Amino acid sequence: MTTTPMAPLVPSFVQNAWWTPSDPAAGTAVLDANTGEALATVDSNGLDLAAMVDYARTVGQRELGKLTLHERALKLKELAQFLNGRREELYEMSYRTGATKIDSMVDIDGGIGVLFTFSSKGRRELPNSNVILDGPMEVLSRDGSFAGEHIYTRISGVAAQINAFNFPVWGMLEKFAPAFIAGVPTIAKPATPTGYVAEGMVRLMVESGILPEGSIQLISGSARTLLDVLDYRDMLSFTGSASTASSLKAHKNVIDGGVRFTAETDSLNAAILGPDAVAGTPEFDAFVKAIVTEMTVKAGQKCTAIRRTIVPAALVNDVVKAVGERIEQRVVIGDPRAEGVTMGALASLEQLRDVRAAVESMLAAGGEIAYGTLDAPVVRTRSGEDKLVDAGAFMSPLLLTWDDVNNQAVHSLEAFGPVASVIGYTDLDDAIRLAAMGSGSLVATVCTNDPATARTLSVGIASHHGRVHMLNRETARSSTGHGSPVPHLVHGGPGRAGGGEELGGIRSVMHHMQRTAIQGSPNMLTAVTGIWHTGADRVISGAEEFGAVEGAIHPFRKALSELNIGDAFASPLREVTLEEITAFANETGDTFYAHTDAAAAEANPFFPGIVAHGYLLVSWAAGLFVQPAPGPVLANYGLENLRFITPVPAGDSIRVTLTAKKITPRVTDEYGEVAWDAVINNQAGEIVATYDVLTLVEKENVTYANWA
Repeated sequence: MTTTPMAPLVPSFVQNAWWTPSDPAAGTAVLDANTGEALATVDSNGLDLAAMVDYARTVGQRELGKLTLHERALKLKELAQFLNGRREELYEMSYRTGATKIDSMVDIDGGIGVLFTFSSKGRRELPNSNVILDGPMEVLSRDGSFAGEHIYTRISGVAAQINAFNFPVWGMLEKFAPAFIAGVPTIAKPATPTGYVAEGMVRLMVESGILPEGSIQLISGSARTLLDVLDYRDMLSFTGSASTASSLKAHKNVIDGGVRFTAETDSLNAAILGPDAVAGTPEFDAFVKAIVTEMTVKAGQKCTAIRRTIVPAALVNDVVKAVGERIEQRVVIGDPRAEGVTMGALASLEQLRDVRAAVESMLAAGGEIAYGTLDAPVVRTRSGEDKLVDAGAFMSPLLLTWDDVNNQAVHSLEAFGPVASVIGYTDLDDAIRLAAMGSGSLVATVCTNDPATARTLSVGIASHHGRVHMLNRETARSSTGHGSPVPHLVHGGPGRAGGGEELGGIRSVMHHMQRTAIQGSPNMLTAVTGIWHTGADRVISGAEEFGAVEGAIHPFRKALSELNIGDAFASPLREVTLEEITAFANETGDTFYAHTDAAAAEANPFFPGIVAHGYLLVSWAAGLFVQPAPGPVLANYGLENLRFITPVPAGDSIRVTLTAKKITPRVTDEYGEVAWDAVINNQAGEIVATYDVLTLVEKENVTYANWA
């Protein structure tokens, strides 16, 4: 469709500059979904996609690589704070897509919230480096000189992201955030009908000045040849229809060229009502509320919306009646800028035609309208008047029922709008079977207050779904809802849903990284990972008989600026007495027989007699390595990976060796985290216990530098 020159052109952001075609006459018109008014023109004719990809692989990779994982995560927080102050500008754009204030908050506030979440998780769960260790070292030789392990490093290309029309902000930011933390530049391609909102968000991101150059580029308009210029270094993340995903997946650069491809596509999501959740129960009420919410939020234009409502056969009429009553009470269709409107228009007139056509196909296949109409609804105009209008992509919510619950149409046809079907099941096995007929879905809700029913249904449908949302009276108020993916958990699903995964916390960061097995000596593994490995060189202070270097300083007396990986301390031996074991048992109340009853302890195959408490040994170990003077160690904040290996009877002795294993300076604080490898040995050199000690250490020895 062409448009007049009056409509402004939505630009692309290419190689750190805004770009528009020299002749936009053939561009596609974008209309206000509520009024049909021409808003903009979108055209990418003449855009050099190969140059965009090359720029991302060179400039974007270089500039992002100058920062560590933590530094990039911190920039996401800065960006989110900046965007929070500019949300109203995006709301004004969003209203034109037919989105209500709540719809816009889900999209815009939700997208900004993703940035906050990934910033927090990135700094809390990832190292302050660019190499992520995956699992423990595997010893590959008898003498320990040759070992292997796995690491993650960022892919060396671009994260190309094709997004759907329904969430122009959230859909882009939920892909951008993990790619950015991983250090991979983004090329975003939003859908044309709402791409002007995505462009508004990118404009703000650029205006913030927070992102390194090359972090993001934007294609406004068609990108049909994008896959032609991608290769094994790159990944393409797609959200949209299953048919488009199939065509992309069949591209030679995916099949033969090694482009990493992930898809999140349409799915026939289900909500299953347990047999206990009859009318009048809190579960029934929560279920009905969830159905209406999913039918009307974003006018039902959500890949996670409930399409199939699977209920006990005897409750079909009750559910239909309750849903209809709630729609009558709660739903006002109209221009989102009008007071009281709770459901806006579909995103475009084309989308309205597609949804109506899908419903007509479902009716022809055997479905019946139980609530609503295909006729144009009365809508509230921007002036506040309720009337029939000629313009706008408005549609009534529709609820369908089916005499034949096995009709393939209800399990394969999707009307991507305010449309859902209600079908009845005979027993739980039948409900599981009906849910599985969707051939793979993003999400299903199981609504019941019976734990056995919840387990049977959830386990039964889990392999067919990417997410199972359990709803009952305990979560009705606190739940984020059936249709709301959260950044902490994976978003995706098998089969028809695309077979991919997005989000999932740090898992989605890893999607943008390559896992590589590395092999070498402990010293070389330490050099590559920045984490000390058993067998690698150390500079030991303390007990001379344990390899201490003359003049070496106790590592607890070193600030981060002085501390090195491999700095270690070896303590002298400390004898364990029966009196001390008994005193500890009496003082703590831990009178387990292995510490108090010699006969019972000797009868146990694990103990030679009365042995010291494991926690007593750890406490003694702390006493052997802790330095009493203040600073630069500020605090001990925990232990990790504690294992007790060899029991210690009275008369034995223990010593501890402490080695600086991992050093993580905090970007925003004057201190950092140090993980110490701790090993307790007995007098024979046998390993008694292993664990990591976690401490907070000053970057510079300032606070207590002059302590007497």
